[in-house]
Amino acid sequence: MEISDIRNSIQAASQKVSDFRGSLDLETMEVDIAEYDEQMSDPSFWNNQQAAQKVIDEANTVKSTYNAFRSMEEQVEEYKMMMEMLEEESDAGLRAELEQGVESLEKEIEQFELEMLLSEPYDNNNAILEIHPGAGGTESQDWGEMLYRMYTRWIDKRGFSYEILDYQDGEEAGIKSVTILIKGLHAYGLLKAEKGVHRLVRISPFDSSGRRHTSFVSIEVSPEIDDDIDIEINPDDIRVDTYRASGAGGQHINKTESAVRLTHKETGLVAASQAGRSQLANKETAMKMLKAKLYQKQLDEKAQEMAAIRGEQKEIGWGSQIRSYVFHPYSMVKDHRTNEETGNIDVVMDGDLDRFIEAYLRSLINTAE
Repeated sequence: MEISDIRNSIQAASQKVSDFRGSLDLETMEVDIAEYDEQMSDPSFWNNQQAAQKVIDEANTVKSTYNAFRSMEEQVEEYKMMMEMLEEESDAGLRAELEQGVESLEKEIEQFELEMLLSEPYDNNNAILEIHPGAGGTESQDWGEMLYRMYTRWIDKRGFSYEILDYQDGEEAGIKSVTILIKGLHAYGLLKAEKGVHRLVRISPFDSSGRRHTSFVSIEVSPEIDDDIDIEINPDDIRVDTYRASGAGGQHINKTESAVRLTHKETGLVAASQAGRSQLANKETAMKMLKAKLYQKQLDEKAQEMAAIRGEQKEIGWGSQIRSYVFHPYSMVKDHRTNEETGNIDVVMDGDLDRFIEAYLRSLINTAE
């Protein structure tokens, strides 16, 4: 890297950090951090562990953002001084150190910029992801299982954890449906980019004639929400069904009808859970999921209202897939919302989704503008 390139990179980084400062209320963040520290130092802080954990999570989020910004701010000033020294007197060691430092800072800025995009309500929350194969029987159910594998690989790569809340085996292969709770900071904020219809084009392994098939799977994503969310559900509006719980591969978790499926009669929304050991535990989990889905429905309706005001056309249905995965006659994954694409489909199916998620999140800025 030429000295002029290093200088330009430092100037660009300085401008980015300045832009961040303009969008952050640092004084309020400092006050919030002090208040969180005061709460956590109270001897009675852990009397309510659930409330305490919520405070800790909120504090960690604010501190992480504040400390990351201050670190970048300090690095910019340090690299400006080093640049002045390098321009006054050539030093190969100083130049190498500066070049390496600037490259690292650029990556930090990119990551911080992405996290700044995750500022909507519940973006920090865990996520509930549902996989629903469309019409097509075994072929689409196998596609659903492929996506299930893709998302669990992505979860592992991010260092998140997950819990299978509901798993319904396919009749011959694949899955009928899967519901996963993904636990990790910004899980919902990131995975909301995956909500929509995913289209597969390939030579079907289930077709003895070797013909090309197109399959569809719908992905639904909702935030895991607290019990105190303002969503009221009348018990009379819910149909409760129970069934035997079964795990991946068809292994029964137990022989009683402990699994619970709740159907909201007015909206048709369904939430199911089989992860708990009892019917009561599964009903409580399913109720939280149903509240989350009703909340997500409210968000979607508001987004559609804003789209109508802006004159946007948003189709809903199998014809409005968000992403296509083509295995034949060529290899390609393409996101139809952002035009982000890659020919390395194997890497994507192995959980490399960040490029598509980040492209979607960045596109939201342009949409808002």
